[in-house]
Amino acid sequence: MTAVSASHRTLDRVFAVSIVLKGLDGAAELIGGLALLFISPATLRDWLGDVVSFVLVGHERSPVFHWAMHLGDSWGTRTTLFAAAYLLLHGVIKVVLVWALLRQQLWAYPWMLAALAVFIALQCYELIVHFSWWMLALTLFDAFIVVLTAREWQLHRRRRASAADVGGPA
Repeated sequence: MTAVSASHRTLDRVFAVSIVLKGLDGAAELIGGLALLFISPATLRDWLGDVVSFVLVGHERSPVFHWAMHLGDSWGTRTTLFAAAYLLLHGVIKVVLVWALLRQQLWAYPWMLAALAVFIALQCYELIVHFSWWMLALTLFDAFIVVLTAREWQLHRRRRASAADVGGPA
């Protein structure tokens, strides 16, 4: 076994783990989106109040507490439906593409690259408007997955081309 093949195997494993994590993220988004369809805005506001009160015990006068309560008060039916649709769309795209990538479907690689490019563009906009370390980490993770996906796509295309040249199955 050469060092090159060992590094290829490591990158293949890293790609598989990263894609599975992206699929789990998509599944969580699907669950969250479905939950938002069945939970009323008033219930969400109450839950937010409970969580903020628990986290900020004794800090009911803090600006963070009042900001969170204002956010909860402004959460209406339209906002809930938008959030549900957003999460469901993201979740479906991720789960379908991850499933196809794990099955090594060649068509899924460019679609995953395109979807991630759109997600990264939106996340960069969000970083400019409202910087968040979590959003930065997510954006860097998505960029990392783009690099790995492009690499895997190139490897699969080469393997299929080699198999076609030899006359074997593609």
